[in-house]
Amino acid sequence: MEWQQDILGEGFESHAFQAMGPDGVERTATLVRFRPAVAALPSSPGRRRVVLFLHGWSDYFFNVDLARFWSAAGYHFYALDMHNHGRSLRPETPGGYVSDLGDYDAEIDTACRLIAQDGADLSLTLMGHSTGGLVAVLWANRHPGRVSRLVLNSPWLEMHGSSLVRRATAGMVGPVARFRPEAVLRLPERGFYWRTISSSADGEWTLDDRYRPPMAFPVRAGWLSAVLAGHTRVARGLKIEVPILVLLSSGSANGLFWSEEMRRTDAVLDVNIIAARALTLGRTVTVERIDGALHDVFLSPAAVRADAYARLARWLRAYGDGEPDPSGSWDSE
Repeated sequence: MEWQQDILGEGFESHAFQAMGPDGVERTATLVRFRPAVAALPSSPGRRRVVLFLHGWSDYFFNVDLARFWSAAGYHFYALDMHNHGRSLRPETPGGYVSDLGDYDAEIDTACRLIAQDGADLSLTLMGHSTGGLVAVLWANRHPGRVSRLVLNSPWLEMHGSSLVRRATAGMVGPVARFRPEAVLRLPERGFYWRTISSSADGEWTLDDRYRPPMAFPVRAGWLSAVLAGHTRVARGLKIEVPILVLLSSGSANGLFWSEEMRRTDAVLDVNIIAARALTLGRTVTVERIDGALHDVFLSPAAVRADAYARLARWLRAYGDGEPDPSGSWDSE
């Protein structure tokens, strides 16, 4: 297996690979790893602590501070750009598209095998953001015993409002998804969240607009149907036995027009219903509500994301198998 210098620069390497889904189709995914110049990882024997990060929809891995935090916490950090996203985009396939969230299973499984080649006997933490959080909980539920803990950053576990909205949407989208799954749904475009994070607008993060377009990828019927099916499965209750941390903003600001409230709230999800759905994931769930946080809490303004990292560090002290405390040894640039 050959690792290449990654687009994120020093310390980051990536490896593109093919994985065959349950439908027999081979798809491209890309595994990214962080190898700091000065190793912060413990050299003592024992299980190798690993975190695998799954990005959200119309997104890719770019948060180098997140990798540095996990490294300081004693973890080997990896991120997966799933097929039709980020580094794995191909011109012949529609960006962001998947017709069944289970199609990601093969590439997550392959990524875990590739990680194991770097050292066996893993203690795996799976971390997911937004749609990646939904993918993470469904994968963990289908593969009991594979992960040691779950960390979910604003996971998309339900539609806005209630399950009634989901059912109504599914009823309208279902027929189109069956016969024209790649049909683009004409929905209002909102670039408000991108505005709050991108350094090209009002944010501080350098984003590649090819991988994370300001208005996101087109919403296709098959993709939305797959997400709604995932929401339905979560609503019925999962049986994840490992500890789960859910990080959320304390408020939401959704609408068709810009408001200043979007600079300090989740402008994508209904965080109250997400908090309620989180309790259906398993028996040991911690929900942290963070004042002033954006949809990705680790892209929030500096003071807010410092609070998020401190809460994650505190949770790891309780559920992280005695990992080093990163709270005093990590600094965001």
